[in-house]
Amino acid sequence: MALLELAAATGFFCCHRHLNEENVQPARKLGDILVERNLLCPVTVERVAGLADKQGKQFGAVLEEMGLITEKELAEALAQQFNLRPLFDFARMKFPPQLFDLIPAEVALGNTLFPLKREGDKLALAIADPAHTKIVRNFAANHNLSISVYVSTKSEINRAICRHYFGKELSRPSVKTVLLVEDNLTVLAFMKDVLSRQFQVITATDGMEAYKEAIAKQPHVVLTDMGMPKLDGFALLHALRAVPETRRIPVILVSGTTSEAAEARAFERGFFDYLHKPVKESTLLTRVKRAYDFSERQSHPSLK
Repeated sequence: MALLELAAATGFFCCHRHLNEENVQPARKLGDILVERNLLCPVTVERVAGLADKQGKQFGAVLEEMGLITEKELAEALAQQFNLRPLFDFARMKFPPQLFDLIPAEVALGNTLFPLKREGDKLALAIADPAHTKIVRNFAANHNLSISVYVSTKSEINRAICRHYFGKELSRPSVKTVLLVEDNLTVLAFMKDVLSRQFQVITATDGMEAYKEAIAKQPHVVLTDMGMPKLDGFALLHALRAVPETRRIPVILVSGTTSEAAEARAFERGFFDYLHKPVKESTLLTRVKRAYDFSERQSHPSLK
């Protein structure tokens, strides 16, 4: 029986500690727990801790990036560190749709958390990082809820969000992939035809659909028109930057405005590149390839 099925049978809230200021404090160091679990040796812990401090990153994140531990091993160690339960393989389970009205998708994605069950004033949540629970405590206070916390992996939580919030399956591109966002079908067809010569192309005709596709498909590059229904180019960029899994994807803005001020504003807001309409074939391919190369260097630092 999966842990979620077991929890459903026995109750998420029975014999489980609720989130408060006292029980979110780590009882032990994460490195000590990993050594105890025979996953790392003390020398490795010391070296990685120094590297994490130098890079300004979390200790666990650096371990994952270096391939020294798996996501599941990290989640299990974090659960032990904070005296919480680990929880896996819940994305495939069924949940009542009204559960997702409690926490908007952007909040769930931005904080890597997922609502599991509600009973009266009690809510069970899966989170990836039990050290970052300020948003959860604020939510509990604002809605007068008692929160029970389970620790899971980022991948499992994002998979659950994609499936239950967006109706999409989380995947990772195996080939060079571009998300093309354009509501003019003629322009969309032209640009897709050009880009398909070198890339796999995913398309969306409004900003919200593009946001969902970016979360679920994790493209290497996003190319978006400025004026889009639901979310324009700037709003789409802002939404993607708020999610850890899509924060580093280079986004190219395409606009019919040719003023230097508009271009400067785009770069100031964080766009990787700016293209003027009508876009030439050679320019389109060159700029997208440049963005793809940047994306690869971000994902594989050894290529820099």
